[in-house]
Amino acid sequence: MKKLRIFLSSVQKELAEERRSVRDFILNDPLLGRVVESVFLFEDLPAADRAPDDIYLAEVERCDVFLSILGNEYGWKNEDGLSPTELEFDCATVLGRERLLFVKGEVDEGRDPDMLKLIRKAGVQLTRRRFVDMSSLLREVYASLVASLEARGLLQTLPFDDSPCAGASLEDIDEERVVDFVETAESKGRLTLKGSRAPETVLRHFNLLRGDQPTNAAMLLFGKEPRRFFNNIQVHCLHFAGTEKRKPILSQQPYEGRLFEVIDEAVEFVLGKLDRPVGTRADGTQASGDFEVPRSVVAEAVVNAVAHRDYRNPGFVQVIVFADRIEVWNPGELPAGLTPELLREPHGPLPRNPLITEPLFRVKYVEKAGTGTTDMISDCLDAGLPEPSFAQHGPHFVTTVWRDWLTDDVLAKLGLSDRQMGIVLRVKANGKITNAECQSEFLVSKRTASGDLGELAFMCILEKVGTTGKGVFYQLTKGAVKGQKGQSG
Repeated sequence: MKKLRIFLSSVQKELAEERRSVRDFILNDPLLGRVVESVFLFEDLPAADRAPDDIYLAEVERCDVFLSILGNEYGWKNEDGLSPTELEFDCATVLGRERLLFVKGEVDEGRDPDMLKLIRKAGVQLTRRRFVDMSSLLREVYASLVASLEARGLLQTLPFDDSPCAGASLEDIDEERVVDFVETAESKGRLTLKGSRAPETVLRHFNLLRGDQPTNAAMLLFGKEPRRFFNNIQVHCLHFAGTEKRKPILSQQPYEGRLFEVIDEAVEFVLGKLDRPVGTRADGTQASGDFEVPRSVVAEAVVNAVAHRDYRNPGFVQVIVFADRIEVWNPGELPAGLTPELLREPHGPLPRNPLITEPLFRVKYVEKAGTGTTDMISDCLDAGLPEPSFAQHGPHFVTTVWRDWLTDDVLAKLGLSDRQMGIVLRVKANGKITNAECQSEFLVSKRTASGDLGELAFMCILEKVGTTGKGVFYQLTKGAVKGQKGQSG
């Protein structure tokens, strides 16, 4: 069995005690010591051999796991203004090494600004595990490495989807749903069964039984009452009036049950909140081009969250519709070696729950080519929308799909005044604004309000609806900005 090499990264002087303690703990632990070959600390090298740029980046390349401990200090900077700690992190990211991140302290007050930027940059890509003392650090390190060893198959425990569902039997399987699945998969051209089509035989065909006991995957897909066996399978859908997660909540609905139905219900919840300027409801929800956000994009975001989430995490999936975007919060992290940036490029499939993903593939809920996220990007661009964003927020992986082209990044580049920015945000939240509302909201004269609204219309951020009178209002345009403030076109 190949043993793991671990590279331990941190500011050496500030975190010297933590570095030594983590190294000694890993190498002396009865379990971790059997599967870890070495823990690299730069200070363990003879002084004569310490050529920083040559040594530590080469060691990052040799490692299997990159373990980073971040404190308050940023450390020495090179001529580009980067510390060894950040260079090591960037190197591990580029090389696709598994990265484990531990941040000292519960609050960020008092940190070096550059260290705070590094923590935030890393936190977008992977979970930041915080610790307050040595015992909590060692506890977090141990839990993270055990999870890594399980994912690598170095600890022989069954993955969640392949584990027997405790307390379940074949009587808990809804046989009609199994029959429906077979018929649907065959109609999609992705299943040809030879021999018996009995539900039990179908489950064995897809490796969904352990002996005579259904696996967790079997119960999630075909169980009569999955919620009897799992308390975290809920997909909670919410619709907020504005652009922030704050009351009023226009509607909310928890969905729990078999994954096929939960996915369909969550997708329809979102579609029911979106504008549909082309066609009518009578055309059916399969017409992907009818909604302001393509149905394929909404479905992919929801399916990814349900199929690839970490079911050992007690949290649940959230699907949130805001005035300007859709967010899907998924408990868990990307597989080792895969980053949010790599989701924008062609990549191979890395399903967390392959026994759940396979049946979903057979009925065309997912593909197995690793094209889901790149298809989302392409479909959004074809619909005149910005690319979706993918980011790690603590223990959740978040996919954001924009309902209009005025994303936060775009707005930041337009050179708007604070008042103009406020006008745009109000329109994004409420759908429209009148001159009188602008005067009242921002305490300005009619002339000033007209000037701001006119300039935003000239820049093609807002469009005027109506010509004169009280019925005139301004709403967001559907096109791209004409020019930044002060430009002529």
